[in-house]
Amino acid sequence: MRFKGKVALITAAGSGIGRATAGIIAAEGGRIAAVDNNRERLDAAIAEITADGGDVFPFHANAMDETAVNGVVADAAKRFGRIDILVNAVGGSTIIAKPGATTEELTFAEWQSLIHFNLTGTFLFTHAVIPIMKRQSSGKIVNLASIAGRGKSVASSSAYAAAKGGIIAFTTKLSSELGPSGINVNAIAPATTLTERIRPRWEQRPPEDRQADIERTPMRRMGEAVDQANVICFLASSHADFVTGLTIDVTGGL
Repeated sequence: MRFKGKVALITAAGSGIGRATAGIIAAEGGRIAAVDNNRERLDAAIAEITADGGDVFPFHANAMDETAVNGVVADAAKRFGRIDILVNAVGGSTIIAKPGATTEELTFAEWQSLIHFNLTGTFLFTHAVIPIMKRQSSGKIVNLASIAGRGKSVASSSAYAAAKGGIIAFTTKLSSELGPSGINVNAIAPATTLTERIRPRWEQRPPEDRQADIERTPMRRMGEAVDQANVICFLASSHADFVTGLTIDVTGGL
């Protein structure tokens, strides 16, 4: 039970990587403050985790709204008494019509929306949680970057790459700021992961294109949400107490 007695605040907890992470932490004794902007998705996740015996409380909120974020963090800290883990899982590339758009094809509005969507929520939740973790002299923050942030994804736009590169840099800088306070800050950089949002797009591609993706991956399969969640949970656990400032590529060797 790696997370017995620990409280984890997880954004985008209603589906995908955030949902998988919440399930693992709850199953291993953690108490979950689950945040999502989709009430139906959030309620379904809460019902599933609760049915499995997990201790979880929902917070329906927009991660891009500073007032809402501050309210969620204050309410979670009051309800649970502490916040030991923050998982910033909000982000993605599919909020624009053509996620793989070239720089020439991108509009300024699309650039702004991708930067905002992938960076703002991570900053706001981190900013709100830091004082709580400092008072505790402990905490684990895990951010979601992407292999696109390494400039290595041919299927992603430059805006998404810039945003996720920003997450990697933010993680590194924050680790040096918070290390003296006993707070670890790390990130993961997934390759294509077949979450509820991504799988339908991937399955719409021609079979030969999908097979090519699989054959490019040394592990010979595509990633699943649980693959990413397992690494997040390692970084959020006491097993990673001496790990900080690191971004782990979770790509099946791609």
